[in-house]
Amino acid sequence: MSVKTQFGDTIFALSTAPGRAGVAVIRLSGPEAHAAARALAAERDLAEERDLAEERDLPPRRAVLRRLGRAGTVIDEALVLFFPAPNSFTGEDVVELQCHGSHAVIEALSEALLSLGLRQARAGEFTRRAVENGRMDLTEAEGLLDLIDAQTQGQREQALRQMDGHLRDTYGRWREGLLDALAQIEGEIDFADEADVPDALSHAARAPLDRVADDIEAALSRAAQGRAVRTGIDIAIIGPPNAGKSTLLNQLVGRDVAITSPQAGTTRDIVEAQMVIAGMPVTLSDTAGLRETDDAIEAEGVRRARDRARQAHLRIVLQRGPAPDAPVQDGDLVIGNVDGNPEDINEINALEGHGVDRLLSRIDSLVRERFSGREPAGLTRARHADCARRALAATRSARTHLGAGPELAAEDIRRALRAIDELAGRSDIEEVFDRIFSQFCVGK
Repeated sequence: MSVKTQFGDTIFALSTAPGRAGVAVIRLSGPEAHAAARALAAERDLAEERDLAEERDLPPRRAVLRRLGRAGTVIDEALVLFFPAPNSFTGEDVVELQCHGSHAVIEALSEALLSLGLRQARAGEFTRRAVENGRMDLTEAEGLLDLIDAQTQGQREQALRQMDGHLRDTYGRWREGLLDALAQIEGEIDFADEADVPDALSHAARAPLDRVADDIEAALSRAAQGRAVRTGIDIAIIGPPNAGKSTLLNQLVGRDVAITSPQAGTTRDIVEAQMVIAGMPVTLSDTAGLRETDDAIEAEGVRRARDRARQAHLRIVLQRGPAPDAPVQDGDLVIGNVDGNPEDINEINALEGHGVDRLLSRIDSLVRERFSGREPAGLTRARHADCARRALAATRSARTHLGAGPELAAEDIRRALRAIDELAGRSDIEEVFDRIFSQFCVGK
């Protein structure tokens, strides 16, 4: 049986999680997927009166019950689904074997497929074939990976939008605008001596270039929010020593994760706790009290606290009275830790827990406001932002060259288009492909 294709050969892999289960799915993809599945269906179905050839037949996009075996030995009864190319996940012939999820069944079917000339798929190879066959672009494949890894509702929603092609639509607008501008510029270059071509035609390219530049700038300004939803939101609790930061952390997460003590300077390093707020993954960080100190260990803790505060997406500034060592920035949530029952919305009693629920509700509202996860799918990865920044730089350069050098402006636009092609996965970026698809599970 010949199994060679332009992408290698016919592959198979377990697409469900390994281990004991009621059902397991083994996926096949490639030109010999259909023939291999038919070869496995060599045993008669429960309806003995049917012709053997009919039993081996696999109608497209319809689940059929078949006995699967090899060399006269029945391995299992399974549902078999055949998806002909190009209307399949990978764009190739795809077969799914929904068998019983025991190790013995999976092992026997794998050995049978190997004996037919198929090979085990590499990590992410099914999705990679889908990209190479034009069934999705690279950003949609990354959205699929994010959906598989999603642990919160916000991550799920964002991943679904990217998998549905929202980011593709965004960079598609950039591409169309750049092509419009390039057509105007090349019109002046190619027909400069023609009487019916207006002078300085390339100046008409400024409007589409302006729109593209503005659009990319807006996308880059939202990139941090998109990455925060995908990787998690960092909230730092900062303030002077003995303000009650560790006690507040314990109250917010509902368990003792940080050591508390009346002695100032107890917290020397960053103490973290994970929770879900507003459907988003959140890391809360308790930090060392901010003050000047001659203690080398405490001073290092203060340095780390300031670094974490700078990196955090949201800062809770906890204080007892004036707190000169905890500078307040725009967007900080400033909370006073008081004794007794707090009445002001900006006060809590961290020791007794009074007002903590109200504070948690305010954090929830801020997270929803700043990281809703419902804005258009954006530049959720560092790779996306890097491609967008290069496209923006080239677009800006093109605008500066419009008047003096249309040839230079045209080359700038081509550089911007190459950056967008890299974002989409249409350029020759084999190393990037290898890095991205290696993060997938083997059966995807």
